[in-house]
Amino acid sequence: MSGSGKTTLVLESLIPGLEKYISGGKLPEHIKRVSAEGIKHVKLIDASPIGINVRSTVATYANVHDELRKVFAKTADAKEYGYKAGDFSYNTGILRCPTCDGTGSISLDVQFLPDVDIPCPDCRGGRYSKKTESIKYISKEKKSYSLPEIMGMDINHALEACRDLNVVKQRLQVLKDLGLGYLTLGEATPSLSGGEAQRLKLASEMGHRQEDTVFVFDEPTIGLHPLDVQSLLGVFQKLIDNGATVIVIEHDLDVISNADYIIDMGPGGGKEGGEIVAAGIPEKIASCKKSETGKYLKKYFI
Repeated sequence: MSGSGKTTLVLESLIPGLEKYISGGKLPEHIKRVSAEGIKHVKLIDASPIGINVRSTVATYANVHDELRKVFAKTADAKEYGYKAGDFSYNTGILRCPTCDGTGSISLDVQFLPDVDIPCPDCRGGRYSKKTESIKYISKEKKSYSLPEIMGMDINHALEACRDLNVVKQRLQVLKDLGLGYLTLGEATPSLSGGEAQRLKLASEMGHRQEDTVFVFDEPTIGLHPLDVQSLLGVFQKLIDNGATVIVIEHDLDVISNADYIIDMGPGGGKEGGEIVAAGIPEKIASCKKSETGKYLKKYFI
């Protein structure tokens, strides 16, 4: 139920309690005790925006851009011109577009109205100077790509272009597995939706053991297409397969029905909330006559 106390229970009680338990500090006054043997990390994966300006991109956040700069610095073209990896930075490098200073956009001063941002007329949003387009990385299949070209690709196409670059390929594959294959590498992270931001934050967590970590997701399905919800469930399962504990604050029945264990808060919202109506596996909640959630879960277990 909305307003039943889910956020208070998890974000304002469980997480602060776990953090104090892990650090050995004094528990918050409203928490009597916390037992979490073996837990050393608690991570909140919420839908808050990533980055505060357009210089933060999918490629930089996923640690792909630095690897690409190293690759292009080793090309024959770059060596001929004497370019180093730092020169390929669109924030500080000498190859960034001089017109937009590497932001990919310029701001127009419109009288009596807020400023309007438009794609840079010189780099067309690519962030790099025209000189950069002449520096090519050549794959084993003899296909050539410039850095602006790769940054303009979505993750699915970039995976094909970077198939010979093991580190880049591995990091891009994680993003694809998270259901983000349609995002372009040069896309500014502040423009991402809440669900996209959540999954991008998870990219660095995937692929290694997580037995000592609790992940908390705060309503991750908001704004997601049903097919994206299925991708999200796959992400949860991968974390669990790696040993993690996953806690989800959620209304979505597809997610709830896939839970290993449910704590159903209620019985209503606001003053009528704050109690545990039922707890257990989804089938148990579906058969609980007191649970509003259970009424809607029944269709999954008939």
